[in-house]
Amino acid sequence: MKNLEKRQRVMERSRRLGVCICDPKKTCPCDLFREKDLCLCAGERLDPTPGPVRLTTLVDQPGCASKIDQAFLRSVLQRLPLIDDPRVLVGVPAGDDAGVFRLEGDLALVQTVDVFTPVVDDPHLFGQIAAANSVSDIYAMGGRPLTALSILAFPARTLPDQVMLDILRGGQDKMQEARVAVIGGHSIDDSRIMAGFAVTGLIQPSRIVANAAAQPADVLILTKPLGTGIISFAAQLGRADPHDLAAAARSMATLNNLAAQLMLEFDAHACTDVTGFGLFGHLAEMARASAVDVRLLLDDLPLLPGVWPAVAQGILPGGIERNRESSAPQIVPQAHVLPEMLDIGFDAQTSGGLLIAVAPERAAPFLRRLHDAGVSDAAVIGTVLGRGSGQVFVATTGRRPWTAPPPAPGQKPSLVAPAAVRPAEEPQSGSAQCCCAPAGTNAAAENAAAPLHVPPAGSPVRQVQQRFSAFLQQADAPAALDARTKQALALALSVLARCEPCLKIHLRQARKMGLSPDEIDEAAWLAIAFGGSPVMMFYNQAKEALAGEGPHD
Repeated sequence: MKNLEKRQRVMERSRRLGVCICDPKKTCPCDLFREKDLCLCAGERLDPTPGPVRLTTLVDQPGCASKIDQAFLRSVLQRLPLIDDPRVLVGVPAGDDAGVFRLEGDLALVQTVDVFTPVVDDPHLFGQIAAANSVSDIYAMGGRPLTALSILAFPARTLPDQVMLDILRGGQDKMQEARVAVIGGHSIDDSRIMAGFAVTGLIQPSRIVANAAAQPADVLILTKPLGTGIISFAAQLGRADPHDLAAAARSMATLNNLAAQLMLEFDAHACTDVTGFGLFGHLAEMARASAVDVRLLLDDLPLLPGVWPAVAQGILPGGIERNRESSAPQIVPQAHVLPEMLDIGFDAQTSGGLLIAVAPERAAPFLRRLHDAGVSDAAVIGTVLGRGSGQVFVATTGRRPWTAPPPAPGQKPSLVAPAAVRPAEEPQSGSAQCCCAPAGTNAAAENAAAPLHVPPAGSPVRQVQQRFSAFLQQADAPAALDARTKQALALALSVLARCEPCLKIHLRQARKMGLSPDEIDEAAWLAIAFGGSPVMMFYNQAKEALAGEGPHD
């Protein structure tokens, strides 16, 4: 219930200052107040959106892809003064997974903190993944985690309370599985959701498994499959197969505890967990810190299902480019290694596996024990060549076919049309789509001719509408033709059909995608060539009517 007296008092303060007291970038009354008669500053709340909240649509970069890139981070950290304390056994200069602080005798604290944005839509699962990722750094050092402090950023009063509760509960459930006590935490009200933990554990200084002790001839073993960043990005685009997404989620939510225990049993020389810097970034850091060169065989990399088909179609998140800039100088591919093969190694991983360097005579029994313990994706991926400057030589034998699999009739394997338009799903109430509108476009706001009557759910007419909508947007989804080309075609077809609402939508979308005015005109003139003078007059009039809009409206 709205407290109008409180609203008036709060809004009066904002008016006197000339800015909103909750967000000085806005004026009062804000757009939300004008549209929905709500004042968040006065404690009023948005009604929860019907149905589940898709967390990944609320962030730009999901999971560990949201972290600062390795090269930039290193350049800043190098300017910090060194901590001269003999009790600090592993600190910032080491660039390791966690810090180690000696208490007394053969006992030390091992500490880490990790926070990132949603990588899956399910809040409880996101909390589990955040916990598994945070505690992994302790495992990577050979430590035993004991306690955790929860860290959460959440848009309070904007999303349903249940979402926040489920994130926290998921984190607690996973920490309980790891036998870690969550003893407190910290939360902030922020528009971007983030979750993670600060974790503290114990470790014996004599048994620290650092990332800087790989030895010549060591065998490199990776305990989880790669590709979480690519699959998460495909999911953001609505193009991840549900089975592939579920496999990635299971991998990310799996603790690295079993691999860590066996790593100690087999006296591993070095270890790091593969997360935001990608396999190449973390392996290059291990090689540099250990003063060795390593060889990695692409054919032996364990991959999540759906990863290579996505790579073959260019579904590559921006985190790959940032990681490439950071670690590419240390990566030395063979002449016949395709750039697409390397993209997987640069992919930012969330809650990835442990990358372990173990003596060659222990590698085979170690791998068998991992498989027997249920770490079924563990694989030998390379070897340490010898002393060196930290170079990573990347090779392929051609044993694995690095080509896209042939598509099944009407659909490519592991990839689907945008999830928001599958026939089984209910379109948002009141939404109407242009004849070829991009996924997520609400043409009802653009098209005054949109139908006023919405047939009831389950009616034959509604089912036909849903199937037709699904067909239209599947036809619009990038596949053999990329999104930019399809947008130009949609614009041309809008002109040829003389559909003013359609043209308005596609002109705006073309501008947002970076099509130049010349490219837009060229697409339109192709339609005019087929449609003749009436089409030319229609296009010129429509373009003139929209001339007042900016290039990115």
